[in-house]
Amino acid sequence: MIILTGAAGFISSYLLAELNAIGREDIVLVDAFTNIDGSICYPSKEVNFKGKRYARLMNRISFFTDFEKAPFPISAIIHLGAKTDTTLFDEAVFNELNVDFSKKMWHLAVAHQVPFIYASSAATYGNGEFGYKDDTSLINQLQPLNPYGWSKQQFDQWVLEQDVQPPFWAGLKFFNVYGPNEYHKGRMASVIFHAFKQIK
Repeated sequence: MIILTGAAGFISSYLLAELNAIGREDIVLVDAFTNIDGSICYPSKEVNFKGKRYARLMNRISFFTDFEKAPFPISAIIHLGAKTDTTLFDEAVFNELNVDFSKKMWHLAVAHQVPFIYASSAATYGNGEFGYKDDTSLINQLQPLNPYGWSKQQFDQWVLEQDVQPPFWAGLKFFNVYGPNEYHKGRMASVIFHAFKQIK
C-alpha cells in the first residue's frame, strides 16, 4: 500500500490521478476527512478524490492509532499533507501538523523500511539571500519569513540529523504551484488562481 497524506488537497489529488493512470489503486488516502464528532471536514474537497480509485480513507487525526490497531503492508509513504497558511502565526498548529506529524510519518517509513517522499517548501528560502539551491549544507543558514516556512525548515533540519533513515527519502521544495483543484484553499490559493477569477 502507498500512504498518501493530504490526499484531498490540491497537489495530492493530482498525484492520486497519476498513480491511477499507471495502474496503482493500492493507495491509502490520509487527510482531515472528518472532525472528532464525525462531521465531514471540508466537504468541498470531496470532489478532489471523487471518482478516483483507492483502497481506503483514513482520518489524519486518528491515523497512527488506527494503523496500530489494524496494520497493513506499506510500500511507500508520500507525505504531502501540511498546514500551508503563510498568514497564520499560531506556531503550535504548525508544530503539531507540519513538524510532529511529519516526524511520526518518517518513523513509520523507517520502521517499515519503505521510501519516504515529503513536501518541504520554497518558503524555507526566505528572501532568497542564500539562493535557491538544492544544497543541504546551506539549510541551517536559511531564514524563512513566517511560522509556516519555519515549520518546514525545522523538519528539513531534523531529517538531516537522523542517523536511521528510510531506504530512500526526498524532500520536495514546492514553489508557486497552481491549477484546478485548489479552489478550497480560499485566500491561500495561488496568485494565478485569484487573478483568473478576477479577470473572468
